Amino acid sequence: MTDFEMTLQDIIEDIHMLNDDIEIYERKYGVLSETFYESYLGGEEPEDDSWVLDWSDWAGAYRILLRRQEQYRRTMKELRDQSPMLVHVIERTVRRERIPVTP
Repeated sequence: MTDFEMTLQDIIEDIHMLNDDIEIYERKYGVLSETFYESYLGGEEPEDDSWVLDWSDWAGAYRILLRRQEQYRRTMKELRDQSPMLVHVIERTVRRERIPVTP
């Protein structure tokens, strides 16, 4: 599924799945993802070769999480601009209305 085809529900499901995956790495390596990702972007690599794949997967999952969170915020802002009351947005999501997400 491309970002263009995604719905608000898809974004929320992705965020929950990514958080579950990321939590495994945070517990394994003992640091939060934002700390890890900053070092990773700075070019830091593990000395232990067995960690390389984990670090690559962790960075990828965190990068996608950041993108999904931004898509969620942007979509919610657009929805709230259309109808400022959150209850109107929730009524749509509870009915499982297909709410497209702007890439």
